Amino acid sequence: MNQVTFRRWEMMQPSPCISSEAEEEISRHPCYSEEAHRFYARMHIPVAPACNIQCHYCNRKFDCVNESRPGVVSEVLTPEQAERKVKGVAAQLMQLSVVGIAGPGDPLANPEQTFDTFARVKKNVPDVSLCLSTNGLTLYRHIDEIVELGIRHVTITINAVDADVGQAIYPWVFDEGVRYEGKAAAELLISRQLMGLELLAKLGILVKVNSIMIPGVNDHHLPAVSKRVKELGAALHNVTPLIIAPGSQYEKDGRKAPRPKELHNLQELLGQGGMKVMRHCRQCRADAIGLLGQDRNRDFPLEAMEADPVINAEARALFQGELDVKIRERVQAKEARLLRENAPKIRVAVATRGGDKVNQHFGHATEFLVYDTDGAEVQLLGVRKIQAYCHGTADCNGDKAATLQEIISIVSDCRILLCSGIGDSPRASLNKAGVLPLVRKGGIQEAILESVKYSSYFENINISKG
Repeated sequence: MNQVTFRRWEMMQPSPCISSEAEEEISRHPCYSEEAHRFYARMHIPVAPACNIQCHYCNRKFDCVNESRPGVVSEVLTPEQAERKVKGVAAQLMQLSVVGIAGPGDPLANPEQTFDTFARVKKNVPDVSLCLSTNGLTLYRHIDEIVELGIRHVTITINAVDADVGQAIYPWVFDEGVRYEGKAAAELLISRQLMGLELLAKLGILVKVNSIMIPGVNDHHLPAVSKRVKELGAALHNVTPLIIAPGSQYEKDGRKAPRPKELHNLQELLGQGGMKVMRHCRQCRADAIGLLGQDRNRDFPLEAMEADPVINAEARALFQGELDVKIRERVQAKEARLLRENAPKIRVAVATRGGDKVNQHFGHATEFLVYDTDGAEVQLLGVRKIQAYCHGTADCNGDKAATLQEIISIVSDCRILLCSGIGDSPRASLNKAGVLPLVRKGGIQEAILESVKYSSYFENINISKG
């Protein structure tokens, strides 16, 4: 079974770890649901600054508001401030469906602030889902609080299930006044992570496992991680590329992030192992607000939030009900399309800054959303990270020709590339490689269907049958 055929088959299968009731439950969670992430927003509350482990890729002393990566925030809030901000955002952002705590440290290393905040959110905005992200070291101690507060979604970052691998990622962990180092630290952390995962899964709480792909450290090991967490009941596996924090040990070691194609190939491999793989992650900041791919935190400053805003529950329910209808229509259309096994397909790469629109110049893109279409329906295959062709510096940050060739290799299976603008040189190179670059603006689905329908290119190319 080739990769294209497998992906079509995979989309038709229910996750082996998610019941039909749970599928309904996650239909508004943008991380768990590929369709929901187009319409529903999430909010991360930064109330947990302390952490109880050290990772070689992390440097908690470094913070920059212009960075977008886990662990970065503009400010840390108290539970009282978080309550005020969540109420203010919920009153304005009707599509807010999930409120989570993911740092900037570890929420369970700050249990009082974390659970106090969740209790306040549950009381004031009961229609949102609560989501907790943790390294898992002390997870087993907080199962009762998680159940009592109705936290239905927990993410555990598990980078290894073998302590020999783990000790190259975690120099130390700290628990109950004792500092563990080296292999002993990794053994303790891994055992606690797997214990917490199993306990939550047995209680019916949905667990997403995050893993960071670290070339030369755990890239070869992640299939074993995926297999083990699936056995213990994880509902979803999200593998993201290494982001090296300035000043971290990995930066000092000169370690490099994986190439986009390496990450894509690993995701495909994990999917073939039977695990449901998340393919639309944006590696959000710990204070992110809005749709995935958009961070509107700056639009909601704490000082601008009313002390006691009016949250119109009826209006929120009506608005989200309309979104549910749109999602069901998209899901039904997708299911109908997947049943047409012999329908010809064309693959399209899209440069976007978010908002479900074609709105980014080719030279500025750091990722493409990749879709398959038969000319009537559009299916998202996933996100492909790239090195931007031009960063805007004098020499565009290196060898442009080499960068362009890598980009072409990543989208070589695409027949059309949509962007808001493109230079003559990359246009010519893409054309030569059999990828037609088209300048479009507007909604992604509409732009894809229009390009396929009206382009003579689509009529003349040899379309594969999946």
